[in-house]
Amino acid sequence: MFVNFRRIRKCQCVQLMTTCLVLSVVMLCWEQLDSGVVSHIYSYSYRSYLVNSYTFINKSFTIPRQEAHMFSNHRYLLNHPYKCSGEKDILLLLLIKSSPENFERRRAIRSTWGNETYIRQDLGVTVKVMFVLGLPKQHETAQTWRRRSGGIQDNLVNEDRRHGDLVQQDFVDTFHNLTLKLLLQFRWAHFYCPHARFLMTADNDIFVHMPNLVLYLQYMDRKGVTDFWIGHVHRGAPPIRQKESKYYVPQEMYPWASYPDYTAGAGYVVSRDVANKIYQASLTLNASLYIDDVFMGICANAMGVSPQEHVYFSGEGKAPYHLCIYDKMMTSHGHVADIYELWKAATNPEVKRVTSGLFGRLYCTAVKLTLLCRPYFFNTYPCKAALL
Repeated sequence: MFVNFRRIRKCQCVQLMTTCLVLSVVMLCWEQLDSGVVSHIYSYSYRSYLVNSYTFINKSFTIPRQEAHMFSNHRYLLNHPYKCSGEKDILLLLLIKSSPENFERRRAIRSTWGNETYIRQDLGVTVKVMFVLGLPKQHETAQTWRRRSGGIQDNLVNEDRRHGDLVQQDFVDTFHNLTLKLLLQFRWAHFYCPHARFLMTADNDIFVHMPNLVLYLQYMDRKGVTDFWIGHVHRGAPPIRQKESKYYVPQEMYPWASYPDYTAGAGYVVSRDVANKIYQASLTLNASLYIDDVFMGICANAMGVSPQEHVYFSGEGKAPYHLCIYDKMMTSHGHVADIYELWKAATNPEVKRVTSGLFGRLYCTAVKLTLLCRPYFFNTYPCKAALL
């Protein structure tokens, strides 16, 4: 019996392609079902309770201005109040959360995606980059920093003399003081760079695809967007009650079953009007909740601002390494040792050549379906990003 192996291979190839197409449609539809029908059912029951509770949360967090002022009334040790002076056309103020000890991370960012000269000359826009930090975190009290942290602090002063991009206040730089750092960012933006059209806050182990981000923000700016807040959105997230967790929040600090919607603190962008609203909200809210991105959500909720999902903003996850990912990438989290290599690869002109045109788009859709629709790329880009 004669068997046509070429025809069999052709049929198998067609079946494989059909199966991939069906699976991608099913996964996309399932995700839409999950975020559509299921979330609507959720919203008419428990979600409606939570929304009503958020009003109560806002009221319970409201304190007199004098008390709220205590959280942000920290002395500047390093500051550049004239950083934005004389610059009328600032597209983005980029505030990067950094620890005093992370000299190498700051150096890497200045040499890659956070290089102001590159952004101005190659991308044609003005972006102001500042690193925000507190005191060296091994010290328990701000009063002893001069006596015990001389080496690190002296290095910070020298670093700031060379680059002029450090903002430091006299609270101890620890995880539980991240909300103080959030207050510092929005307060600094309000007083020293209020005319920047967008504000971004980011961790110093994040990678930002600056060419993609600039093009996107320019487009949104031309549209005249307001109430703009994008990132990797967490909706209806519950507080962590396990004491061994880094994100543990005790019942007495936050007794409710869910947080207001918020974006992952790894990196998000707000428009100028939202930055001002967050600052205004912070003047009357209790900032003792030390999960800074959740506190951001509480501030925004108090001002009637809701976060918007952007599928190419990463959460805590690291995006897969591939040309087709770089073409749409905005942020990816967890990059330290590989930042130079990733910057070189992601900004290579070869990316646009491979991903452009009908064949390039079809090729990248198949690649991204393979990469993003796998369970182990958790908390990075969702599966639906493959079709966008």
